[in-house]
Amino acid sequence: MTADVRTTAPIVEPGLLSRALEVAGRLANDAAEVITATAGRDRQVPPGAGPKANPFDWVTDTDRTLERHTRRVLAAEFPSVPVLGEEYGADDGVTRAPLRWVVDPVDGTANYVAGFPWCAYSLALVDAHGPVVGVIADPSRAQIYAAARGRGVRANGVPVRIAPRPVVGGLVCSELSLERAPGFTRQAVGAHTGVRVLGSAALAITQVALGHAVAAVLDHYREWDVAGALCLATEAGAVVVGGDGRPDPLPVGGMVVAVPGALDTVLGWWRGA
Repeated sequence: MTADVRTTAPIVEPGLLSRALEVAGRLANDAAEVITATAGRDRQVPPGAGPKANPFDWVTDTDRTLERHTRRVLAAEFPSVPVLGEEYGADDGVTRAPLRWVVDPVDGTANYVAGFPWCAYSLALVDAHGPVVGVIADPSRAQIYAAARGRGVRANGVPVRIAPRPVVGGLVCSELSLERAPGFTRQAVGAHTGVRVLGSAALAITQVALGHAVAAVLDHYREWDVAGALCLATEAGAVVVGGDGRPDPLPVGGMVVAVPGALDTVLGWWRGA
């Protein structure tokens, strides 16, 4: 169950990895500056923007501006690689392409609108085997987290590697459905494990990659919410599994991301919720 999925995915051409990391890092820095300058400044949603189906799932001018900027830069630097983004959808051929960029300009937009310091910019390069490059900008903590397949993960340039640990006394970041959340939380608290629900799938997974949380559990998300952070988690040594408990670098329909030593327990809570 806890096999390391990194060993099954091929190494992408080193020159492409280096260039993708450099461009993604630049874009993450650009996004961090914009988010820092604008978060919580306008309590009213800008004209032309508004909530999606979920009343807390806002789309703002910043979301749109950052995604347009990301697409312009990527089109110039990687013209043959299509983009999938939260605000403007998929470029032509994205499902058939060997590589695709996946961007969420502001993950945790409701937090961003409220000025709550828990939102992120997420960008990933993905191939048929999962995320190849992942970069997360965490503006509130002035951090850029970056990873590439086979190269590990860095936080503001400092290498990060997590160690096995039990769940007792740890924290789990949860982004669960209303139906499943109460049961999961009861089991976790009963085992002396804290549960935190903070409204950003990207940052929830990133906390595992950084060793701050023992696990992240998610029920509902889209590829752009999680792809960048999953690259971080995998390269840091976390285990990523889908609902069936099998390793999967980019699960669909639910996932558990855990440090070694915590997966079986958290997966049991998730299934029993």
